[in-house]
Amino acid sequence: MKETDTIFISGLALHAYHGVMPHEGKVGQSFTLDIVLDIDLGEASRSDRLRHTVSYDQVAAAATEAFCKKPYKLIEAAAGAVIDAILARFPRVTRVRITVHKPHAPIAATFSDVGVIITRSRGK
Repeated sequence: MKETDTIFISGLALHAYHGVMPHEGKVGQSFTLDIVLDIDLGEASRSDRLRHTVSYDQVAAAATEAFCKKPYKLIEAAAGAVIDAILARFPRVTRVRITVHKPHAPIAATFSDVGVIITRSRGK
């Protein structure tokens, strides 16, 4: 059985201009991203060298750039852009799971959070 190691970033707070409603594209809103990366950390756990893993800082920077680069109508598309960017930039990562929280979504209801969760594996 193949073991899976994980690196995660929880609660990455970003301001972006995603949404279907016109005001969402003008004033923007806060989003929170949770990112989970599947990666073999065996070599890094033995070597204690950054080159055998991925840098949290670089992952956060890549996610921020991809998420905020342009406005999307759907957070599904914004999440997909983040996944594509991470898989392209970090070849050691085999799978990415991203949760995009949109706590200020324009919904006529009382709620604490809404969002999407997308998981993609390398080559799929």
